[in-house]
Amino acid sequence: MLKTAANPDGLPIEKFDEIRQDSITDRSQLYKDIASGSFFGANRPGAKVSQGMIDSFWLQGMQAGHKYTFDCIKAFSETDFTEDLKKFDVPTLILHGDDDQIVPIGAAALRLSKLVKHATLKIYTGAPHGLADTYKNQLNADLLAFSQDLKSFCL
Repeated sequence: MLKTAANPDGLPIEKFDEIRQDSITDRSQLYKDIASGSFFGANRPGAKVSQGMIDSFWLQGMQAGHKYTFDCIKAFSETDFTEDLKKFDVPTLILHGDDDQIVPIGAAALRLSKLVKHATLKIYTGAPHGLADTYKNQLNADLLAFSQDLKSFCL
């Protein structure tokens, strides 16, 4: 996710430094802000994100250990999996929302779909990062269809 010469569509290190600082300053508020803002797309006009969904995100974050969630910021932003992804040799389903404000589609799904052999890319129009909650019916249908397609690959 980090912007580098090899990943020009990534985000600048300052964005991740800000998240780290917010985690140290007030981790609880950070999780509330992420959930009620960009994660589920609640900051978009007409978004329908329940308070329960926001509270669930916050609770999951607060149940995790502080050091581990802090270290996770470095892991998800600075780890380059490019060489590992090139080794995938099985059908792989890549799902991504085109309105993901957390992980930009250009730095993630579009890039992944070119690196991973046998990749199927499905882009969800208008979907945020938290599409497993906001687009769960479509996601479940796509996972089921993909798993059915795998039967021919495995035989």
